Amino acid sequence: MDGHPCALVTGAARRLGKAFALALARQGYAILLHYHISKEEAEQAAEEIKSLGVPVHPIPADLSTVDGITHLFSTLDTHCSSPGYTLRVLVNSASVMPKKDLRSLNAEDWDSTFHLNLRAPFLLGQAAAKRMTSGGLIVNLSDIGAHKLWTGYPAYVVSKSALETLTRLMAKTYAPSIRVNTIAPGLVLPSENVTPEEWEKLIQRLPLQRPASVEEVVSALEFLLKNESITGQTIGVDGGYSML
Repeated sequence: MDGHPCALVTGAARRLGKAFALALARQGYAILLHYHISKEEAEQAAEEIKSLGVPVHPIPADLSTVDGITHLFSTLDTHCSSPGYTLRVLVNSASVMPKKDLRSLNAEDWDSTFHLNLRAPFLLGQAAAKRMTSGGLIVNLSDIGAHKLWTGYPAYVVSKSALETLTRLMAKTYAPSIRVNTIAPGLVLPSENVTPEEWEKLIQRLPLQRPASVEEVVSALEFLLKNESITGQTIGVDGGYSML
C-alpha cells in the first residue's frame, strides 16, 4: 500500500470532476473522491478508479459549510496517514450554477453560490497547504464565463471571477513549495439549463465551431502536473470563446 501520493478531487462523482479523478488515478495517485449527494455515481466512479489499481476513498461532505470541510479533511487525514500517502494534489471542481438574474436572485441564492464556489476553495486550499509537506499543486476550476456578462447567472460568473483572483493570491502566498493555477473551460458538457437547440447555437458561435472534449480539459491538468514552472495562471480551454 506504500508509495501512492494522494489527490483530493471535489465534485468527483460525475462530469469533469470524475474525469480529473480518473486522470490522476492513471498517474498513480490515491484518490480522495469527494461528493455531496451523488452517492450512486460516486460509487460507480470509485469502482472505475479501483480497476486502475490505485486506492480510492469516496468521502461525502457538504462543502458549502465549514463543518463539511472539517469533516472532509478529518476523513482525509485518516486515509492519508500511512507512509507514502502525503497529499500532493487538490482539484477544486465542485460548484453550483443557479439560473437567476439580478432581479430574481435573493441573498440566500447569492450566499449559497459563494459558499461553494469561492469560500470552499479558499478553505480547502488553506487546509490542503498545511498538509502538502512535500510540496504540491492546487487547481481551481473556473469558467470562461468569469469574463462574460451572463445576465442569467450573475452569482456564478462573479464567484468564478473572484476565484481567479483568489488563485493568484494563493499562488503568491503558498509559493515556492505549492503551485496554484486555474483551469477555465468553455463549452464542454451541456448543462440541464440549456436545450439542445441552444447548445448548438452556442457551438456555432465559437471560432473552432466545436466544444472542447472532456479529454482536452483533463489534458490541461496533466500539463500543470508536468510543468512545475507554472503558477498563478488561468488556462482557458474554450475553443476561442474568450475572443467573442
